[in-house]
Amino acid sequence: MKRQWITGFFLLAVLLLSHRAKAQIDEDQAGAWYMLFYDAKFKESRFGVQGDFQFRNWDIIGDLEQLLLRSGLTYRPKDTDAIFTLGYANITTGAFGDSDATVSENRIYQEALLPQRLGKIVRLRHRFRYEQRFVESQDLRTRWRYALFLSVPLNKKGMSKGALYLALYNELFVNGERSIGDGRTVELFDRNRFYAALGYSVLDNLKIQLGWMEQTTDNWQKSQLQLSAHYNLHPNSGS
Repeated sequence: MKRQWITGFFLLAVLLLSHRAKAQIDEDQAGAWYMLFYDAKFKESRFGVQGDFQFRNWDIIGDLEQLLLRSGLTYRPKDTDAIFTLGYANITTGAFGDSDATVSENRIYQEALLPQRLGKIVRLRHRFRYEQRFVESQDLRTRWRYALFLSVPLNKKGMSKGALYLALYNELFVNGERSIGDGRTVELFDRNRFYAALGYSVLDNLKIQLGWMEQTTDNWQKSQLQLSAHYNLHPNSGS
């Protein structure tokens, strides 16, 4: 009888702790991401740089989710619009709520971006990314990512100045190593992101987007407002 009582108490404690862990993030509270993307070539060279700076919040502003700084060296092979990137990112991740605790991460990544057109208007981009993640207090982790981007001009045939367009994407994240050290493990499925936005070409090489993203992990699902600027120093190369 005593053993059954102890077992019952243990199971109740596990359930309460599990519920508490999932409740630490308010899934009903909208978050917000503010982002700047850039892409540039080295004059007439096939090499260039691209990257993004992102300020992510658990709420609209004030409760830090992540500060992400990412840049990479790009290569564009001859007679193709494909772009290959070797890059580095530094990420600071904040805890949800009143806590000021943060976790730092350094990341190396390799990426292939493959543009595609459907007819004369619809533009697709396939992005394959492999990451090596050095997260504070964890063993080396790797992650595979695949994203499909779709852009549809609404008032023009192209994406030149004055174009209004619809932007959609979906990205799937899959963990490589399941063990992260000290007996801790992660699921094979890391997360999925679905995004829909309205974009506007301020200039031929400057676009802004306002959209909504639904992010789903193994433990929580949350919506985020996204405001982004996309600056391209060579607007006529590829998509």
